[in-house]
Amino acid sequence: MPTYYHRPVMLDEVLQLLAPDNQSQLMVDGTLGEGGHSAAFLTQFSDLNVVGLETDPGIMERARERLAPFGDRARVLNTWFDEFFGSYPLETRPDRILLDLGISVYHYQAAQRGFSFRADEPLDMRLRPDQGVSVRDVVMLTAEAELADIIFRYGEERYSRRIARAIVARRKTDEIASAAQLAEVVFGAVPVSYRHGRIHPATRTFQALRIHVNDELGRLERVLSSALEALLPGGRLGIITFHSLEDRMVKRFFHDAARSSIPDPSSVKGAREVEPIVRLLQRKPVVATEQEVSENPPSRSAKLRVVEKIARTAGEKA
Repeated sequence: MPTYYHRPVMLDEVLQLLAPDNQSQLMVDGTLGEGGHSAAFLTQFSDLNVVGLETDPGIMERARERLAPFGDRARVLNTWFDEFFGSYPLETRPDRILLDLGISVYHYQAAQRGFSFRADEPLDMRLRPDQGVSVRDVVMLTAEAELADIIFRYGEERYSRRIARAIVARRKTDEIASAAQLAEVVFGAVPVSYRHGRIHPATRTFQALRIHVNDELGRLERVLSSALEALLPGGRLGIITFHSLEDRMVKRFFHDAARSSIPDPSSVKGAREVEPIVRLLQRKPVVATEQEVSENPPSRSAKLRVVEKIARTAGEKA
């Protein structure tokens, strides 16, 4: 059995809020990673079956090995969660769906694809390395204005234009091929006062480029409605986010789905009455305890939101 890099965040809270309420339920773990959440659910709930989705073939094999003792109660698939739910067969609906949107510690410590700005690794950052373009391609080929827009939009980086300008200047003379090289460029581009804050000055740039090459926000936007449609009425959907862009999207979607009226420009009253689709299980997100944060620092920025489906989505078949 391998040593696992990633410790699942808020495990107790997730187990409590997504606990099955009857026998022989089906759970989809849409972000399997090394299988930490799934293994805990399979251990605690002996009649539960889990379908685990993992994009990265390398980490998927680690999860498959971890879940092997559970036999045919655990099924592991190599796919993106939005693609899986986009064509989900509604005759076999899950009762529980979990999406843990954080990047696994495995990627930072063992993937060798440049996720960590502290490592001298190839600048790739693709979660599925056989698809799409790498971050190296983006920083070497993207126009300065577009590069600045990517860094600002997905990293909320105030110095995005300065960073993009520095990247373009460096690539005219040298290839930016490793994570360490990109981090060096970013460090030199920002003001001195910005270089020694709580987080490394390259953090937001790396986040932005990773989100961009993996289409993370696009995939999240697509999966929200399709996962809710696939969910069995009475079932629960839990999502763990790690930065404000993700959390705002999830919060807005959940709150809209729980409302009894929605904006309608064609209506004289400006809104139309609709049946709520979900019930919010908490008004504010669940966050990690101080003890967990001290033991598992990545949990510091995690937020868990859970809803329970109470009505059919529009157009859903019986």
